[in-house]
Amino acid sequence: MTDDKTINAYTTRVAEYLQIPLPPEQIEARLAFTEAVGSGHILDLGSGPGSDSAFFMREGMTVRALDATPAFVEHARENGVDAHLGTFDDVTEVDAYDGIYASFSLLHAPRTDFSRHLAAIHRAMKPEGIFFLGLKLGTGEHRDDLDRYYTYFSQTEIEAALEQTGFTIDRITTGMGTGLAGSYDGFILVLAHA
Repeated sequence: MTDDKTINAYTTRVAEYLQIPLPPEQIEARLAFTEAVGSGHILDLGSGPGSDSAFFMREGMTVRALDATPAFVEHARENGVDAHLGTFDDVTEVDAYDGIYASFSLLHAPRTDFSRHLAAIHRAMKPEGIFFLGLKLGTGEHRDDLDRYYTYFSQTEIEAALEQTGFTIDRITTGMGTGLAGSYDGFILVLAHA
């Protein structure tokens, strides 16, 4: 994700972002990802300010965090996270991770790039590696009230894209929640393996 308006929206709202509570469904899904991966090496892709990365580190995982917002990367590093500035296109490793956690990050990528990013994620994972994907449900591409770029998918589209990439879906949870912009949106949380 290299959309300047989206990055600027996050840059000016780091403190606000840190105050957003996770919905119960996401807490449960994060725990399921943690249990499935164990003490392995993971990539927190679109890591934000590193809250999930810090959680995974406390759970005994080795974490590499990647985000396109410099202010998020700086905050994560200040809190002991191995955070790096980069985009989805910087996922170039092969068989490197036991798990990849993409929590509401890939929704900022254009629809035309979604399959390519999923393929890179699949290549970067070890065989049987665990993938967590959180997205907002809906249709189309547009900007929210904070001028962040979003791509929305249906559950059917997400399932098809994952299966075409070679992932096996283990669990799907859907729900509703309020994010940084204050809108109440449907979401999907997917746990899959390579």
